[in-house]
Amino acid sequence: MRSLIAILACLSATNALAAEEGSTTPATQPAPMHRYLIQRTFPKGALEGIDATAKAHVNAVNAQYNVHWVMSYENPEKTRTYCIYDGPNEESVRAAAKANNQPVDSVVEVSNTILPY
Repeated sequence: MRSLIAILACLSATNALAAEEGSTTPATQPAPMHRYLIQRTFPKGALEGIDATAKAHVNAVNAQYNVHWVMSYENPEKTRTYCIYDGPNEESVRAAAKANNQPVDSVVEVSNTILPY
């Protein structure tokens, strides 16, 4: 019985210690990520020739704002894109776009995914 009490006391102390060690100040906690749909309009021909180097540059700039480009869709005329981005807030998404010299027509937070099945 004493050993059971000792084990329970150790587990309780371990849980309390882990809770203290797991606590962080707000400055060190990562910002929660949100998903956004961004509509952009480009001049005709502006989307031609987007290669791996251009994508890498966009991703590097986005990272400075804690923004992640998930994917994009373009219309058949290649003058409009609909992009999915993850980021801490709309302001960060817009700031990353500005730093990348990308137009932004609208930004809509899309918080839920609805699947067809």
